[in-house]
Amino acid sequence: MTTAQEIMHRDAECIGESETLTDAARRMRDLGVGALPICGDDNRLQGIITDRDIVIKCLAEGKDPATTRARELSQGRPFYIDASADIDEVLHQMMDHKVTRLPVIENNQLVGMISESDLARNLPEEKLGQLVEAIKSGPADRSS
Repeated sequence: MTTAQEIMHRDAECIGESETLTDAARRMRDLGVGALPICGDDNRLQGIITDRDIVIKCLAEGKDPATTRARELSQGRPFYIDASADIDEVLHQMMDHKVTRLPVIENNQLVGMISESDLARNLPEEKLGQLVEAIKSGPADRSS
């Protein structure tokens, strides 16, 4: 059984909930990623911020990324997977929530991230196709 911990990116870095969107954008650039987990002062997951969030929810709304805090874009309960979950559960969670990235948690702490590309390297084509179909139908309702 392949687990989330075996396929995740281990070097996931949080952006602090009090840090600005400019800080988040620079960290994404420096790390070469399109999303960062948002963590609270207790280092617990509060949400995820994407490069698209910065553009759509900040810039397009006329907000200043130098003063807008990451916590302001954190919406609803963040989706995540336990490090010991098997790859089928990872696939199921990503399909159900229609997300392309999933934080991996162990002992209530962020230990990594799983992306579509991680699954592409570890799943048969048929299952990967199911994920793509589920996600392309649009984002999940994050209000529940």
